[in-house]
Amino acid sequence: MLSKDKLTRINVLAKKSKNEGLSLSEQTEQKKLREAYLAAFRGGMRNHIEGLKVVDETGADVTPDKLKKIQKEKGLHDR
Repeated sequence: MLSKDKLTRINVLAKKSKNEGLSLSEQTEQKKLREAYLAAFRGGMRNHIEGLKVVDETGADVTPDKLKKIQKEKGLHDR
């Protein structure tokens, strides 16, 4: 995840953009910060999803084979 400083800066730039507009350098900074935020978010989401185990109402493991393969490669869930 991004540091608190970077998240605060994203919010400051967004607020300034709405109120008064941004200079070219601030627009560039905002774009880079947003890209970094999205990369961190996507990485965290990927890790979360790859760690899931899907179980039906009867308790049977119904995790998709594609996900099981990824988990096996990463050594998750002892599959």
